[in-house]
Amino acid sequence: MIHQSEKFKEAFEKHQNGSLTQARDLYLEILQEDSQNAEVWDLLGVLYYQVKDYLEAELCIKKAISINPRLYYLENLARLYLEKGDFKLAIALYEDLIKHNKTYENSFNLAMSYRGNHDWEKAKQAYHKSLEINPQGYESYFNLAYLALNENNPQLAVECYQKALEIKPDDWESVYFLALAYMQTKNYEKGLECFEARLCRQSAIVSQEKIYPNLMKEKPLWQGEDLTDKVLFTYYEAGFGDLLMFYRYIPILTSMAKKVIIKPQKELAPLFRENSYGAEILEIFDFEKEMDFDYHIPFLSIPLVLGYKGEEMFIHHDDGYLKANPAKTNYYKEKFCENNKFKIGIKWQGNTHYDKERVLNVEDFFKLFDLPNTQFYSFQTLDGSEEFKKFEGKYDIIDLGSTFSNFSDTAGAIENMDLIISNDTSLVHLAGAMKKNCWVLLPYIYNWRWHTDLSCCDWYDSVKIFRQKDHGDWDSVFIEVEKELKNILLN
Repeated sequence: MIHQSEKFKEAFEKHQNGSLTQARDLYLEILQEDSQNAEVWDLLGVLYYQVKDYLEAELCIKKAISINPRLYYLENLARLYLEKGDFKLAIALYEDLIKHNKTYENSFNLAMSYRGNHDWEKAKQAYHKSLEINPQGYESYFNLAYLALNENNPQLAVECYQKALEIKPDDWESVYFLALAYMQTKNYEKGLECFEARLCRQSAIVSQEKIYPNLMKEKPLWQGEDLTDKVLFTYYEAGFGDLLMFYRYIPILTSMAKKVIIKPQKELAPLFRENSYGAEILEIFDFEKEMDFDYHIPFLSIPLVLGYKGEEMFIHHDDGYLKANPAKTNYYKEKFCENNKFKIGIKWQGNTHYDKERVLNVEDFFKLFDLPNTQFYSFQTLDGSEEFKKFEGKYDIIDLGSTFSNFSDTAGAIENMDLIISNDTSLVHLAGAMKKNCWVLLPYIYNWRWHTDLSCCDWYDSVKIFRQKDHGDWDSVFIEVEKELKNILLN
């Protein structure tokens, strides 16, 4: 029962209004007068939970439970354990709670606890039980889709996202992830359409509107109109790998339009200028008065507007569609690669903002370094380059990554390699676009672009795929890599 003192009412009102410091001080004053007030201890715990002070939150809620073990307090403690990642404690609490209070929220949170603890099958069962309680449980369908992808079953994920969207039709997140599931099954007709919900598309448009406010308002998005006498402006979004992969469509665009203007990230501009196919490559933004175009389009929307479906996406070029600068190729050859050994470039880390699971264990490469007649080169740049020190003094690994200022440099180095071995990062896309032999090492849950059949790479003829057999299991991947590499070296 809610304590009716004026101080409590004031504290509770401030808590609800977001004045958390004042609410906390009032709760503490009440507890000085009434140390056995379980409700205030619980509310104080909830307040600490809201500001992510989990230690204080746990102490306060446990104090409330010791005074009065209400189910509501136990539910707050279970939510706290789930939030802070103590999944085993959350599971134990929720398993007990649903015996007494089988609500949708408790069943859903039990499923989330199982998921956090990687108890995939139990998580799936708990999501389904939550849907028995509330068939409109959008969150359960959304998370069942995740589990389907976790089992490499994107078609089931499609069905779950569709169910989620029946309940919440305007949810962009479900539309976006539905796009990824569609594309992993190679259903690009539906996938690309849903892919327009991606946030990076809108942020790319907004960023251009800031630079060219008048032009972007005057000129329409390209939706497939005839470009014979028109100028098309296309601009970057997402990561380096995405632009490298979709650059395969530029020769088609330049054959269709009077002129194509491309604004890539500055790191890609020199490489694209050397492979322009007649397009104008902007390295810095021109003043608006110097720009002139008829239509514009974010880079990753190009295949949708071109109308590609299924296998049509994988436009192949007999000898690759990106070439290294001959002068840079010669520079890396003369300075670093004048040897008769089998030259292998390696990279272990890319952008970890999204998928930390893609990061390789650097130590796993060690078993490859002793293979005879090999010379290894590090292509690692930026974050992760500090790991290079683990090689120094132990192995003769040549650091090329520190010499790269842009992707044109990287391409010159790749041209001298016999093989690239890398995690799922932009280096793979550049090697594939150059049609250089490359092995990509994938985590158990991998990106949509590698599809469900990993026996081949649809995007690049020269890329071979290796994948974890279980979550976090890089050992099995490197055992396969070592075996395959030994076979190549023997032949």
